[in-house]
Amino acid sequence: MELDQINTITVLGAGNMGHGIAEVAALAGYDVNLRDINDDLVQDGYDKIEWSLNKLAEKEAITQDDADAAIDRVTPIVDLEESVEDTDFVIEAIVERMDIKKDVWGDVDEYAPEHAVFATNTSSLSISEIATATDRADQFCGMHFFNPPVRMDLVEVISGAETSEATLDVTEDLAEAMGKTPVRVRKDVPGFIVNRILVPLMNEAAWLVHDGTATIAEVDSTTKFDIGLPMGSFELSDYVGIDVGHHVLDYMHEELGDRYEPCPMMVEKVENEEFGQKSGKGFYDYEDGDGADIPMDETNAEVKERLLAVLANEVAYLIGDDVASASEIDQAVKLGGRWPKGPAKMTDEYGLNKLYTALESAYEDTEHARYEPYEAFESFVDEGFYGDSGADEEGEVDFDTLNLHYPGDKVAHIELNRPQQMNSISLELIEDLDAALDILEDDDEVRAILMTGAGGKAFSAGADFMSIAGGGADPFGAVELSKFGQETFGRLEEIEMPVVAAIDGYCLGGGMELATCADVRIATTRSNFGQPEFNLGLLPGWGGTQRLQRIVGMGRAKEIIFTADHYPADEMADFGFVNEVVEPDEFEEEAHAYAAKLAGGPPLAMRYTKRAMHKGWDDHEAGLEVESMGFGHVVNSEDVHEGINAFFGDGKPEFQGK
Repeated sequence: MELDQINTITVLGAGNMGHGIAEVAALAGYDVNLRDINDDLVQDGYDKIEWSLNKLAEKEAITQDDADAAIDRVTPIVDLEESVEDTDFVIEAIVERMDIKKDVWGDVDEYAPEHAVFATNTSSLSISEIATATDRADQFCGMHFFNPPVRMDLVEVISGAETSEATLDVTEDLAEAMGKTPVRVRKDVPGFIVNRILVPLMNEAAWLVHDGTATIAEVDSTTKFDIGLPMGSFELSDYVGIDVGHHVLDYMHEELGDRYEPCPMMVEKVENEEFGQKSGKGFYDYEDGDGADIPMDETNAEVKERLLAVLANEVAYLIGDDVASASEIDQAVKLGGRWPKGPAKMTDEYGLNKLYTALESAYEDTEHARYEPYEAFESFVDEGFYGDSGADEEGEVDFDTLNLHYPGDKVAHIELNRPQQMNSISLELIEDLDAALDILEDDDEVRAILMTGAGGKAFSAGADFMSIAGGGADPFGAVELSKFGQETFGRLEEIEMPVVAAIDGYCLGGGMELATCADVRIATTRSNFGQPEFNLGLLPGWGGTQRLQRIVGMGRAKEIIFTADHYPADEMADFGFVNEVVEPDEFEEEAHAYAAKLAGGPPLAMRYTKRAMHKGWDDHEAGLEVESMGFGHVVNSEDVHEGINAFFGDGKPEFQGK
C-alpha cells in the first residue's frame, strides 16, 4: 500500500478522539466514513465536526469553502460492514477495553478489502494483542493521535510484533499528509513514548506528597517554575483527568509490576470520582476553590532531583530497549506534552550521574520498585549521556519544522517548513529557530540570513492556535510561551548580521511578528499582511505591540492591530513595513540577491550599526555612545583599509570582518 492509493479512510468511533481524527482526515482531502454503534452517536460526532470546521473558518484558520468541502467528505454510517467494505485505511478510536476492541477488529477483518491497512488509536493497550483479532497482523499498527486531534501535531506510529515496515511507512506518510508529525515507536511497550514519560512522572509527584516528602504546592511550584514544564504535575493530572492517568498507570502496573503501582492518593481520587477539572474537583478545587493557584516561590531541590531521576530512568529504558532514540523521545514529548525541552536533553543537562545516584539512594531508603534503576540507565551513566544528540553524520541538526540551507554568497537560508499548516508557528518551530540561531551565531562563514516560508502560499499564517491555544485552563503556560517567543524572535532581531524576510503569500499574526524582527522585508505582489489577534480576543504576544510601531509609527501600528484587517503588499510598502515589492516569478532570485548584497557588506560595521540602532531606540544618548564606540573600534580595522583601497582603486571590497 502506498500513500497515493489511500482515498477513503474509515474512522471507527465518533467520540472526542474519533470525530477529531475524522475532521483531520477530511481537512486533508480524504473521503471519511465515520462509524459508531447507533444513529445518535454518529450524528453527534458529525455535528461536532461541522461545528469545529465552521469555527475554524470563523477564526480564518481555513476558508469557509474549505470547511464546507471537508464536511461534505464525511459520511456518517452505523452499519460496520458498509463503513469498511470499500475503505483503504481503518482507524479505530473506540473505548479503551481490549475485549471490545478485539471483537470489533474481528468483524472489520472479515469485511474490509485485503489491501486495507488497520490502525488503532489506543493510548496504552498492546498493539500486538489487538492485532491477533485479525488475520493481517503485518498490516496492523498503532496510530496514536493526541487530544484534541485538530490541535495537536503529534502522532505516535507504533509497531506491533508482526507489523511490516511497509505498514509503518504508509501510516507515517498518512500522518504527514494530515499535517501531523509522526514519531515511530519501534516496540510495542505499555505507554509507548509520551505516556510512558508523563504518567510515571505524575504518579511520582503523588508519591512524594503521599510519603510526606513535599506538599502539592511544592511539587507543582517545582515542576512549573524550576524544572520549567508547562504545568505543575498535579495541575496536569487535573487537566487531563486523574481517571485517565490512572487508567494508563493501572495497565502499566498490570503488565510491568509494582514499579508502576498507582499512588494511593490517585486511587482515592478516582474512587471518590474527583477526576479534576471535568468533575469540578481533583487535587485542586475548581468549584469552591481557586483551582490550580500555584506559588512561584515554593520550589524544592529534592523534589526536582527525584522527579528528574524517575524521568531519566524511563528515558534510559526506552532508549536501551530500542523503543525510540533520545531525539525521537524529545520530539514526541515536546509535541505531545508541549514541553519546552525534551526529557532526554533536560536530564542530560542536569547530569545523569547525579540522577542515577539520587535514584539509587531513594531505592535504598524506600525499597520501592519504582526507584529501581533500569539496567540501561547505568550504561548511559558510564557513557555520560544518552548517545543521541539529534545531529546527522555531518554534524548538522535535523530540524522538523524548518530547513537550514547554505545557498552560497555567505547567505544562510532559514525556510519555515510547515507548508500544510501554512507555516504556522508552533512551540516546536520556535525551539527549532532558537537552535538554528545557535548554529548561525557560531558560523563565521555566514554573513546574512534569508528567511522564507515553504509551500508558496504563506511566509507564515500566524501562531498555530490548533496546537498552542486551548479553552479553559491554559495547559501550555501562556505567559511562558509569550516570553519564549519574544526572546527567540528578539535573538533574530539582535543577531549581528543582516536578516532579510522574503514574504510570498500570507504573513499574519505571529508570522508578521517574526517578519518584523528582520532588518529588511521584501514581498511579492500577492502577499497579504495583518495582525488578526483582536478577532480572537487576543493581542500580539511575541513582541508585536513593541516592534511594529518602531517601523510604521505608533498610529499606524495601532490601526493594524486594532482593526485586525488584512493589508496588501503595496500598502504595507507605503506604510514603510515592506522595503521592496516584486512579482512572484522574480521572488526567489530577488530574495537571494538582496540577502547576498547585504552579506557582502562589512561585518564589523554591520554589528555596531545594529547595536547602536537598537540601543538608541529606547535611549538616544546610549545609542550615540554605542555609535561612537563602534566607530572607534572599526576605524583602524582591516575592513576599513579594504574599503578605502577598493574605493580609490574602483574595485569591489572583500570584507573579512577584521
